[in-house]
Amino acid sequence: MQSLLALADPTRRRIVELLAQRDRTSGELVEEFDVSAPAISQHLNVLRDAGLVTTRAEGQSRIQTLDPAGLDEIDAWLGKTRSFWSRRLDALERELKAEDERAKKSKS
Repeated sequence: MQSLLALADPTRRRIVELLAQRDRTSGELVEEFDVSAPAISQHLNVLRDAGLVTTRAEGQSRIQTLDPAGLDEIDAWLGKTRSFWSRRLDALERELKAEDERAKKSKS
């Protein structure tokens, strides 16, 4: 799951958060961090490869945009995981209620 691997890095997560607010040039992103422009470029390459960011040229500038479709993989995984835990928690709740009922009957 390339998108989750890409987001494992805190700098890349922050880039995604910034792009969620608005599109930015590569230079604007560099200004947000205490790392070099080539380092930010490498992070952007990883995010592009994961399908999370797209780049378009406007004159001399390269505009970075968050690609919502790239989040679909994460959303699908989260949906499966939520479903799994929801079923497990529902089963636990039923068992705890049954245990409470057995405890009440044994006291009577």
